[in-house]
Amino acid sequence: MKKELGVLPAVFPMPVLMIASYDENGVVDVMNAAWGTICGMDKIALCIEGHQTDANIEKAKAFTVSLADAAHVKEADFFGIASGKTMPDKFARSGMTATKSAHVNAPIIEEFPVTMECELAEVIDTEHFHGVIGKIVNVTADERVLNEAGKVDISKLNAILFDQFGAGYYATGDQVAKAWNAGKEFMK
Repeated sequence: MKKELGVLPAVFPMPVLMIASYDENGVVDVMNAAWGTICGMDKIALCIEGHQTDANIEKAKAFTVSLADAAHVKEADFFGIASGKTMPDKFARSGMTATKSAHVNAPIIEEFPVTMECELAEVIDTEHFHGVIGKIVNVTADERVLNEAGKVDISKLNAILFDQFGAGYYATGDQVAKAWNAGKEFMK
């Protein structure tokens, strides 16, 4: 029997995305955003209304999106609980390292293993939705998370996921099936 839980954001897993931008003075700002997804082979959509990062992106027309990993869960959580609006030295306090992207006007946070470098493609602002769409122009990955074929190996990445039900972080686990293969038996 199912129990009614009311209205809540009941999606799991949610990514732990680190959205990085420069403010108008070139200061690095990073926020933790779980409400984002790929929306095309070269596009990412983020729901980040009202954040300092949102304002920075609209001014700089660029941003990066990194996948947070278990080794940096404390920093990732800090970027979610501290606001760039009230803590201008937020990034400096984290002790992390930023380098300027070679492709867009945005910082790459060196400690996070995979980063998408994005140009602002569109801001969508309606009565019920505010979103930022980025065009991915490059992806960088630390060699330590790559397999022999040069592709990201999820078991090496150790990305973290956000649990909206219990407000927890979880590390990615073992593969349970191969995509586009596990359900083939039903095609017969």
